[in-house]
Amino acid sequence: PGAPSRRRGEVDTRQHLVGKQKLDVEVRLIPGMTASIAAASLLGAPLMHDFCHISLSDLLTPWPVIEKRIVAAGEADFVICFYNPRSRGREGHLARAFDLLAASKSAQTPVGVVKSAGRKKEEKWLTTLGDMDFEPVDMTSLVIVGNKTTYVQDGLMITPRGYTL
Repeated sequence: PGAPSRRRGEVDTRQHLVGKQKLDVEVRLIPGMTASIAAASLLGAPLMHDFCHISLSDLLTPWPVIEKRIVAAGEADFVICFYNPRSRGREGHLARAFDLLAASKSAQTPVGVVKSAGRKKEEKWLTTLGDMDFEPVDMTSLVIVGNKTTYVQDGLMITPRGYTL
């Protein structure tokens, strides 16, 4: 974080989106909060240790590449934030992701779902990898799958950092 990374983000964005087309436009970075951070704050503290983001949209990334990323993240025991989990055209992608994770994660692994975070119809619920109901999940949802140390206490999903208290 900080000024160097902000400048790098501006440069990366400008080069990628603007530089190749030789457009003369100003690119400004406006800080905000990602959907995963908003969702995590509603669920408790599930992102307190290593985590990753994986989009399940195969519009720009081939599905076999996404599957490799899911398997690698599961084997590395990352907490995983799934973006674009389910749409009319991709109803089975989230279920397939959970099938892939079953090889490296326990069926009792905590899972948190936040739908429409920060909006009037916001919903959230906790479940497990083995008991996940995919039907209510849609494109406004963010799904967070815990790691081996993630637990639920008093209705909150927590991934400890490993400090001895």
